[in-house]
Amino acid sequence: MGWIGPKEENIPPHPRQEPRFYGDLTAERIRYIFQDCADFRERQVLIGGDPDKRAAAFTIDGQVRGERLYDYVLRPLATSDLLRTATPEAAFRMMTEGMVYASVTVCDTLDQAVFALVDGSVVFDFPGKGKMVAYSVPTEEKRSVSDPENEPSLKGAQDAFVESLRTNTSLVRRRLRAPELKIAEVTAGRQTVTPIDILYIDGLTNPDLVTEVKTRLEGIDTDELLQTACLEELIVDEVKTAFPLIAYTQRPDRFCAGLVEGRVGVIVDGIPLGYLMPGTVGQFFKTGQDRAQNWVAASCLSVLRYLCMLGSLFLPGVYVAAVNFHPEMIPAKLAWSISEAKIDVPFSTVFEVLILLLAFEVVQEAGLRLPGPIGQTVSILGGLVVGTAAVEAKIVSPVVLIVVAVAGIAGYTVPSQEFSSALRLWRLILTVAASLGGLFAVVGGAAVLVCRLARLESFGTPYLTPFAASGRERAQGHGVIRWPLPWVKFRESALHPRNKRRQG
Repeated sequence: MGWIGPKEENIPPHPRQEPRFYGDLTAERIRYIFQDCADFRERQVLIGGDPDKRAAAFTIDGQVRGERLYDYVLRPLATSDLLRTATPEAAFRMMTEGMVYASVTVCDTLDQAVFALVDGSVVFDFPGKGKMVAYSVPTEEKRSVSDPENEPSLKGAQDAFVESLRTNTSLVRRRLRAPELKIAEVTAGRQTVTPIDILYIDGLTNPDLVTEVKTRLEGIDTDELLQTACLEELIVDEVKTAFPLIAYTQRPDRFCAGLVEGRVGVIVDGIPLGYLMPGTVGQFFKTGQDRAQNWVAASCLSVLRYLCMLGSLFLPGVYVAAVNFHPEMIPAKLAWSISEAKIDVPFSTVFEVLILLLAFEVVQEAGLRLPGPIGQTVSILGGLVVGTAAVEAKIVSPVVLIVVAVAGIAGYTVPSQEFSSALRLWRLILTVAASLGGLFAVVGGAAVLVCRLARLESFGTPYLTPFAASGRERAQGHGVIRWPLPWVKFRESALHPRNKRRQG
């Protein structure tokens, strides 16, 4: 039978060790912790050039910036006349009170010294002091701010979040200059020790929402926090769903707009995205251009996106149901055309639709995983050559190819890729249901989908907001129609903001 692992109830919990390192704060303990690290560096520094005032300087190569280390820290400490003539106690005090032009921290524990090294500081050990001095001189090697690739901006800002946490918070601060913007920080990941910033506007955002977000982030107990799913799936209300419960964006302007609405933002170091909580259906259908163009055009495009969503979700299933169970729904000339096209096709209608839907997913996945030029070539070959060849070979009928192509293209109008992926999954489910029970099964499947979405919540907010909200709230401009901005006087009431009025 093979080896069977221990039962789940017998596995002990993985403890979150605090403090992480035990022992006295000494140079020997620092050397022991980093003994097998090839990038660990140590050198002796003569404070003020005095041989009686020696200090061991520890650094991690690649984490510190060499020019700043030598110009701002080592050179002033080695050449200062004040340090040469001062007593060891006075020299230690001057080093922690502004002698060096760098951010200084006095480390009292071993954890503080170790994490200061990892974060890009040079740590000095003075024998007999029981404390260490850390000067922050981190390297600033990072990707420069570039255009948002996944959310192109036709009329607006052209910058996007990067992997650096402080660069991202700086992009937010440049847009939201209000001192009420608060940034709290927590750490998650036992091995990655990843900093996470929580952003909200004090006096505007619901404090219960802020507390809930902080509680869930602080409760993350995992080894690593490197990918988006490591965060999203550990803090959402429900994981047994294909629909996303947290909205994310590459664009700082959309992120700031969410904060002004009363949402809580989360930025993770190493992930070039900004998360907005709670995530609702209405939020996944908004784009950065909705408030950058005329309200009439924006409203028409918003309605078009919802109609395309319905078409992408139901069109294949309705076609299968109409052909197999309800032919009286189809006009006579169209029915005759469909029957003529299927004369030489050996497969049933549902088989044709399912094969093309799966082929569509395969072509899309291949185009995403390959490099850009090759991926575009594969998509063109798969969409045109293979589709045309399948029709000419009488494997599928032209009408089925058109239905699946229209449904696939309509799905791309949904701004959120994750929401679109969930729709594609349910499109397949509704198509199978249509093959079993016709339109009655399609309606039943749609009812199951609506009931499922109605049960979902995101941080205490109904997932179907604004459709689950009152008519008055939708009239304020938070529904499908984007009303003129002077008419939208209040914020979305489903978020329960402390300050409900957004303009006079």
